[in-house]
Amino acid sequence: MGSVTTAATEAGDGAVLALLDENVREWCIRKFGGRDALFTPPQRMAVPLIHEGKNVLICSPTGSGKTLSSFLAIIDGLCVLSRTEGLADSVYCLYVSPLKSLANDIQKNLAEPLAGVREIMEERGIAATPIRHAIRHGDVSRADKAKMSRKAPHILNVTPETLAILLNSPRFREKLKTVRWVVVDEIHSLAGSKRGVHLSVSLERLEELIGRPDGGFVRIGCSATIEPLDEIARFLAGAERDVTIVDTRFAREFDLELVCPVPDLIEASPEEVNARLYAIIHEMVQEHKNTLVFTNTRNGAERVLHNLRVRYPGYYSGENTGCHHGSMGTEGRLTVEDKLKSGELKVATSSTSLELGIDMPYIDLVLQVGSPKSVAALLQRIGRAGHRLGEVVKGRILVLDRDELVECAVMLREGRGGFVDRIHIPENCLDVLTQHVFGMALDGGQNIDTALAVVRRSHCYRTLDEEEFMSVIRYLSGDYAGFEERKIYAKIWYDAESRTFGKRGRNARMIYFLNSGTIPDEFSCDVLTRDQVRVGTLDEKYLERMNKGDVFTLGGQRYTFVYRRGGKLYVDPTRDRPTIPSWFSEKLPLSFDLGGHVLLFKERMIGLMQEMGREELVDHLLAGYPIDGNSARSICEIFEHQAGYLGTDAIPTPERIVVEEQADTTNQRRLYYVMTNYGLRFNDGFSRIVAYLISQEVTTNVSVGISDTGFAVSIPLEKSADLPAILARLRPEDCEAILEVAIENTQLLKRLFRINASRSYMILRNYMGRRRSARRQQVSADMLISFASSLPEFAVMKETYREVIEDKFEVANIKQIVAAIRDGGIEVVQTAAPSPSPMAFGIATLGISDAVYVKDKLSLLREFQRRVISSIAGEMAA
Repeated sequence: MGSVTTAATEAGDGAVLALLDENVREWCIRKFGGRDALFTPPQRMAVPLIHEGKNVLICSPTGSGKTLSSFLAIIDGLCVLSRTEGLADSVYCLYVSPLKSLANDIQKNLAEPLAGVREIMEERGIAATPIRHAIRHGDVSRADKAKMSRKAPHILNVTPETLAILLNSPRFREKLKTVRWVVVDEIHSLAGSKRGVHLSVSLERLEELIGRPDGGFVRIGCSATIEPLDEIARFLAGAERDVTIVDTRFAREFDLELVCPVPDLIEASPEEVNARLYAIIHEMVQEHKNTLVFTNTRNGAERVLHNLRVRYPGYYSGENTGCHHGSMGTEGRLTVEDKLKSGELKVATSSTSLELGIDMPYIDLVLQVGSPKSVAALLQRIGRAGHRLGEVVKGRILVLDRDELVECAVMLREGRGGFVDRIHIPENCLDVLTQHVFGMALDGGQNIDTALAVVRRSHCYRTLDEEEFMSVIRYLSGDYAGFEERKIYAKIWYDAESRTFGKRGRNARMIYFLNSGTIPDEFSCDVLTRDQVRVGTLDEKYLERMNKGDVFTLGGQRYTFVYRRGGKLYVDPTRDRPTIPSWFSEKLPLSFDLGGHVLLFKERMIGLMQEMGREELVDHLLAGYPIDGNSARSICEIFEHQAGYLGTDAIPTPERIVVEEQADTTNQRRLYYVMTNYGLRFNDGFSRIVAYLISQEVTTNVSVGISDTGFAVSIPLEKSADLPAILARLRPEDCEAILEVAIENTQLLKRLFRINASRSYMILRNYMGRRRSARRQQVSADMLISFASSLPEFAVMKETYREVIEDKFEVANIKQIVAAIRDGGIEVVQTAAPSPSPMAFGIATLGISDAVYVKDKLSLLREFQRRVISSIAGEMAA
């Protein structure tokens, strides 16, 4: 395995300049000569390393010059080549970006230095080949692609999907053999997904294509917020190469604060909260030149902008405001981006689409409405402000939910102190492997051992078993009875004697080009009652938590899920309380790591409450955390009420999971509120394990609702469960097997099977000029899943279970907590309560979070609060 080292010293400006060609050196002096220092910290550390031909991961704040850090040595190298050997009509540098919009933005950043250096060379009468650069992705016209094939750019901007296609393009792949540098920008947004897995193998195949004795190309990764650095560095470099980390993530000054719009989020009316929220936003926007407002959903971004325009028509219009999110058309997004870059917009709203490194030099304030759920997302978003080194990064989080007050206070403090959440890199994904094996087969006869060695050089497949690789070969070569009857045809041939494989069929290349990539198609389900009355549509992601009997809201009415057929969801009207919140398909999950820090904060608060009075504790929080007075007092109140109602043992900590048992006589249900605080992903998986164990223990159906702070388990009132005893018997090594059983026949498994079957060419999205919609794909998947489940070690089915359990449920984190429970490191405390405690309010009101029911939720919260205060007062009187 290659080594990972961290760069320890910065070169001085003079040392960096001395490395550069005289023309590039002159451009740097002209461009940056008026600054205190010519180069920024990441540039002074990274440029010498890239100049030496070393692989480099650059981690640096937004606006610190990461782009030039990666490109300066490359431009210098191309400049020297252009005036000495000359540049061939082929690609020397690949710039890989996760977004098309980011590729467009980098194109402009590249144009300036290239044009500047070219101008200096012309002034000096130096003859050189002009350095060409271009973008190639899905939106590029056929005519432009044809031009590139004839006369390739020297620097080519691509997405991961485009690179995979180019590797198998007969006309273009030869032009990739000259690649000397590959830049992977915003690497954090790729490494944690299958797009990143796909890219990691593409880079290994590119190395194999080049076949250069000197070791191929230099790899450069860029990111503002990422952890763990060592693993991301290995992801970039591959399993067998050395890589150096340039870590200047904390080279900027932050001005951060948590703002709660009202003193009491429960007692204030929705109208009062909204009025105060928009008054604060308006006031802050007017105090700054340009403001960017992030929300956690696309609807939220639209709603904030609409409210600003309606409430303050004299200040906000279509001319000086804009909204940006993924559901908008390309033209609309580009217009907003251009206006942001030029400083024309007073305020813009967005969901997640403006997180990445699009240069916005005029933004001087970022507002985040609601919790961004991780320090990495917070820093990425807040980093849009003060987009230059030396400027203060100014951001405010506006919170409207009591559970998020503690979460955001901890997030801001930890982010300011240098903590960043870890990302999870998927490993041994068999659907992505299928695409690359098929791609290799298109090149002609391939040896199994050679192909496996190439794949294993990827960090994501370094532990891949040969048997897993062969399961993909067996699938693609049609080595299963019943395939052709179901119109699943072999894509490759395999010769066991020679251990070689190759493409099969005249349409193999067309199938590969039209069906590759890892971004899934999505669709909306039609929702109908069983007597065929259409009541609306639901995003298919919403179905991931849906089980028979679950209740949800749509169009102001409540419905019980009965069954799904393809793209149609059949329901019964009901008056029961919703079990799945309306936000479920869009809500960002709290990171497991940040959840751990929140639990540490709760543990500290227990000790502080015993040492300090109320006002002293408020002052302590204000001094130690970037929060306002409303937030500090509300946080203190939550802890005081929790301790006064059920005691400090009812406060979850790193060493304690709290279970509150409540008898709901109205609905004849027994409820268990399990407070873990480890985030939606963890709670999704852990709750399914708990529900399965309870169903086996007390032989009853179990309903579950999840949130970031924990989950609710509901069983018939006449039944009861001893959760501490049940969890004490659970072993970490049993978790995967239990989850496999728990997710059988679920909507989540069926949806991911469709996506993986599509990625694996089992279900073709495009064939013979026809495109199959995601809805039609799901119909096919529903018909195939039983057959796929019956096949031994079938790659597509195996990958579906792996993705759910390892990636979606974070089973490694679940096993860590289960081991701690079994070893006594974490105590599970179960207590009975007549009404939910303050820290269980959010779990208890799951499903009552739609705008239509906001008053229902508020009245329920007030009733819970009244019972808590009444109980505390009664105990004090006694």
